[in-house]
Amino acid sequence: MMGLMNNQGFVPWLLGVLFLSTLFLCRADDHYYDFFVRESNFTKLCNTKSMLVVNDSFPGPEIRVHRGDIVYVNVHNQGTYGFTIHWHGVKQPRNPWSDGPEFITQCPIQPGTNFTYKVILSDEIGTLWWHAHSDWTRGSVQGAFIIEPAQNESYPFPKPDADQTIILQSWYNRDFLEIITTALSTGQSPPNADAYAFSGNLGDTYGCPNDTIFRLQVDYQKMYLLRIINAAMNEPKFFSITNHSLTVVAQDASYVKRFTSDYILISPGQTMDVLLFANQNMGQYYMAMRPFSDSAATPSNFITTGILQYTNSVGVPNNNTITLPLMNDTSAAYNFTAKIKNINIKQNPPLDVPRRIDRRIYITIATNAVPCTESTCVGPRKFLASLNNVSFDFPTTDILQAYYNRIDGVFTRDFPQNPPVFFDFTGNLTGVNTNTTEGTRAVVLNYGEAVEIVLQATQLGAGGNHPIHLHGFSFYWVGSGSGNFNNVTDPRSYNLVDPPLINTVQVRGRGWAAIRFFARNPGVWFMHCHFERHSSWGMDTVFIVKNGTTPKTSILPPPASGMPRCPGT
Repeated sequence: MMGLMNNQGFVPWLLGVLFLSTLFLCRADDHYYDFFVRESNFTKLCNTKSMLVVNDSFPGPEIRVHRGDIVYVNVHNQGTYGFTIHWHGVKQPRNPWSDGPEFITQCPIQPGTNFTYKVILSDEIGTLWWHAHSDWTRGSVQGAFIIEPAQNESYPFPKPDADQTIILQSWYNRDFLEIITTALSTGQSPPNADAYAFSGNLGDTYGCPNDTIFRLQVDYQKMYLLRIINAAMNEPKFFSITNHSLTVVAQDASYVKRFTSDYILISPGQTMDVLLFANQNMGQYYMAMRPFSDSAATPSNFITTGILQYTNSVGVPNNNTITLPLMNDTSAAYNFTAKIKNINIKQNPPLDVPRRIDRRIYITIATNAVPCTESTCVGPRKFLASLNNVSFDFPTTDILQAYYNRIDGVFTRDFPQNPPVFFDFTGNLTGVNTNTTEGTRAVVLNYGEAVEIVLQATQLGAGGNHPIHLHGFSFYWVGSGSGNFNNVTDPRSYNLVDPPLINTVQVRGRGWAAIRFFARNPGVWFMHCHFERHSSWGMDTVFIVKNGTTPKTSILPPPASGMPRCPGT
């Protein structure tokens, strides 16, 4: 398998190298940003609170660069507690040192200190984002990461007249850190959001006259590229614009076959690029979002509004014209996601789907209830979450440092690659033990292995869908279905022709999803549910990809300036 000329992925790999070489022959630029992270006051829902943000803005500053560039971000912690920042969807080839998840690839940036991230772009194109990766701090520390075509590279569709970033957010009146700290100490579930927002604007449905509404001004007969990011804490979102169709052209910084829909579904962590044609009667039209849920633990079913306004139009939008699927409309949700397909164009990396698999991993996803013995508990049991019945226990020394420097006692290499117990995962759970074990257990992959991961939702806890994000990779979403995965019949339905290349996959409630990729990015890479309450409860694990046989297939050395110090060191 490891012999290069015999590797099934050699031809696609070579095409990929040529693709990246072509990009890098174009002039790649270095960009420098300073992030000053501190508390600032914000008033929403007629309530003022202080929260941690970047450069006094919510959302934070937009990074806008070109494909193949390198971005240096100097993060200054002027707050009162430590945090890290993650560059969501950036693969960071051979550079896990700047990936960002707390206690996975680094320790937190402590108050009064700074750390410079080196963000290395490769084949990503379109819309990504950045966010804090510590406790629930990403609720306020977040922003867009826009990657425009490289020099002399074109869009695979007519060039838009303009683009607009729209970030879908959760708003809480309470402090984000306090919310999750209280929930974990009491063993209870964090509360639902108090509102949702379009790029910091709550709209006109919440009853506070001082709340602002997001406005997108357009010119008649012009075309706009909307860059939509779901930065919400725990809620997939339906999104629509009254009387306007949306043409989907990219997801997770990879182009897809264009299709048109009256709405989109986008899960936390995902990004989506859509074309909007301003071809309706001059006027003002509502854009709207609401959550989607197929779980027994339902989110707040709020509709949040913005306004699409034609230049020189008058009047107000009619809220009776808002059309969105119902919150529990699973048909609308999964009919939409089924339309997303890869597209074979020169602006995308050559298709590189593993056909023969070296490593198959079958992972069950669950929320669990276990005995709560701490004095702060408010009941006899507390919530945890797990993958293959292992609830991830975050260490106090980051795993990358421990792996690179061969420090024992931080993690183990024995994450189970199949469920420890098989049962009717999506059906009758009578008599099934809801307990879970806790541990810091990793999967270790050989460089170049062809990997398949099947993610199986279960009805343990509240059930429902899960957006699973893998750091360090874009992967091919080759299959999904309802019920329990059948390893004989279900692979026959896999899409190996045009599967979407994404970084966050939505695993449907009472169902499964299958992804494939080649493990060609050495390093330590986090995988977790992008519902923040689930990740906080332990719905996480770590993949370690070992070095290859050459310097070009090995982890880069750590930055010469050093990494943030771990607690107690």
